[in-house]
Amino acid sequence: MVSVHAARRRPVVLGDLLPGSLARDAALVAGAAALVGVAAQIAVPLPGTPVPVSGQTFAVLLAGAALGRVRAALGMVVYLLAGMAGVPWFVDGASGTGAPSLGYVIGFVVAAAAVGWMAERGGDRSPARTVATMTAGTVIMYAAGVPYLMAALHVGPARALELGVTPFLAGDALKVLLAAGLLPAAWRLTGARRGPA
Repeated sequence: MVSVHAARRRPVVLGDLLPGSLARDAALVAGAAALVGVAAQIAVPLPGTPVPVSGQTFAVLLAGAALGRVRAALGMVVYLLAGMAGVPWFVDGASGTGAPSLGYVIGFVVAAAAVGWMAERGGDRSPARTVATMTAGTVIMYAAGVPYLMAALHVGPARALELGVTPFLAGDALKVLLAAGLLPAAWRLTGARRGPA
């Protein structure tokens, strides 16, 4: 019985290493939203597409892995709702619903939850598993963003892929590889024994 209780108390995601419960979780949710909002301001416009390269997708992936499915998804809901309410923290300080990239922001909620779910099951334990986890999260963001881009710009699927996916593949691959180095290393540095996968 003691071993079962101890197993339940072991950290499942990196956010579990912090002390506290409800106050900690609220701070992590707010922090995830703020992190994505700050990362969105690191944006580089690309010629020929209304969607810039930004740091926000990397922040979404890291938040998902570090916080787990519930806290990460709630953080992205806070980010989305606050931005729609007028907080200028979408890409380039935008807010509201008019941006062609809003579909990607909607996809952040699902992607963060999916990455968090995989991380809770050990998806951030090794570089190979982290690559798979982060790639899945990236695909989810594209799957949400491209249809919205099609509707916002009145373009077909091929043009939407040309505008909203192709220019970002190399950068997203780099983000996935960076996460694959950071997350397993973070677990090794903490020395924490992982909870059951």
